[in-house]
Amino acid sequence: MFELMPISRTQRSMNSFFNDFERSFFNDFYRSANSFKTDIIDNGGSYLLQAELPGYSKDEIVLKLEDKYLTIKAEKKVENEEKTDNFVRRERRFGSYSRSFDISGIDAEKISASYNNGILDITLPKLVEEKKEPKKIEIQ
Repeated sequence: MFELMPISRTQRSMNSFFNDFERSFFNDFYRSANSFKTDIIDNGGSYLLQAELPGYSKDEIVLKLEDKYLTIKAEKKVENEEKTDNFVRRERRFGSYSRSFDISGIDAEKISASYNNGILDITLPKLVEEKKEPKKIEIQ
C-alpha cells in the first residue's frame, strides 16, 4: 500500500512527508467515495458491465451514448423538513455519480440494460466483423 523510500533531511522535512501522506490518503479516499464500483465480464460475444448503485431507483439512473462513449449517471436528491413549535429543521442531500466507458468495438444499437437490487447490468454486444469473400477478378 505504501512505498518505503528513504527521506533525507536535506531533501524533505518530516512535516512535508506527513503533508504529502495526508494529501495522498484523502485524495484516494475522496476519489473512491465519489465513484461507484463496476465489473466487466467477457461472455464471448458480449461484455457484461455490472455497476453497483445501491439506494438508487431505476428513475434516478441515466445511461447516455455519445460518440463512442457510454456514460452512466446516478443522481439522488433528498430534502427533509421538520417543524415543531418554534424549531424548524431542514436538511438537504444531493449526490451524483458519473462514469464513462469507451465502447469502441461494441454494437451500440444492441446495448441493453436492467436494474435489480442495486446492481445495474448492461449487456454490450461485440461488433461482428463481416468476413468478405475473396473476389475473383477475371483476366481479359
